[in-house]
Amino acid sequence: MSQPDISAVKSFLLTLQDTLCQHLAAADGKNSFNEECWQHAGGGGGRSRVLTQGAVFEQAGVNFSHVMGATLPPSASAHRPELAGRRFQAMGVSLVIHPLNPYVPTSHANVRFFVAEKEGEAPVWWFGGGFDLTPFYGFTEDVVHWHQTAYDLCQPFGDDVYPRYKKWCDDYFFLKHRNEARGIGGLFFDDLNTPDFTTSFAFMRAVGNGFLDAYLPIVARRAALPWGERERQFQLYRRGRYVEFNLVWDRGTLFGLQSGGRTESILMSMPPLARWEYHYQPEPDSPEAALYRDFLPVKEWLAKELV
Repeated sequence: MSQPDISAVKSFLLTLQDTLCQHLAAADGKNSFNEECWQHAGGGGGRSRVLTQGAVFEQAGVNFSHVMGATLPPSASAHRPELAGRRFQAMGVSLVIHPLNPYVPTSHANVRFFVAEKEGEAPVWWFGGGFDLTPFYGFTEDVVHWHQTAYDLCQPFGDDVYPRYKKWCDDYFFLKHRNEARGIGGLFFDDLNTPDFTTSFAFMRAVGNGFLDAYLPIVARRAALPWGERERQFQLYRRGRYVEFNLVWDRGTLFGLQSGGRTESILMSMPPLARWEYHYQPEPDSPEAALYRDFLPVKEWLAKELV
């Protein structure tokens, strides 16, 4: 396995955080990101940036972290037990955007890099990340654009990359206790360290850099659509699903908490407002019902002529 250039990864991630915040603040047009820097007990730290009560984004967080620890947390070593007990470095940028307008989808993206080290042995490293979209009201052109952008950034790395990481995303962002997808998917990858460091790092960069291309055109199309109390209440109800996934199933949340991370930064992914309603059923043939019928079931969004 080729040796990783840890400083190059960190430099990219810091620049990526700056770029994301700059473009998201410009898209919001009202508020900017507030920054808090913090230290991690095991070494390292991070900088958390949050925009609140914007014109477009009710809350948006873009976090950078680079933390160290004496042993990998269970959430990181559960599917790789041979790494248990190794000291580690973990760095990444994660973002979660909760728009105000219910016609603008919630979105999440993350790119990360791990190194697990043990005296007398070569370091074990890998990349992970991806991005996914969680609409409340679905628009086919938005979903196709999202997946087309994901497809295009994967193509230089092989024809099999997009279908493999799309399926991984569909499988991962699934609420098993409700037998329901969280959204319409995107890309998800983990444990990436082949064929070499250079190629793996290039793919991680492509995903990180591709997020704005995938998301901002959708924001621009939907942010000015009129909405009312009905749409707002459905948005808040569906945000409850987002909370359920992050607290019940998300490995990143578990890793952050198990590694002694900064709780406020880890739970930045939570929406500022959400609600639950017992046994809610959308009205038949309503726009709300269309989300469940037409968008949440897993499907191939790119017709052959599009790709």
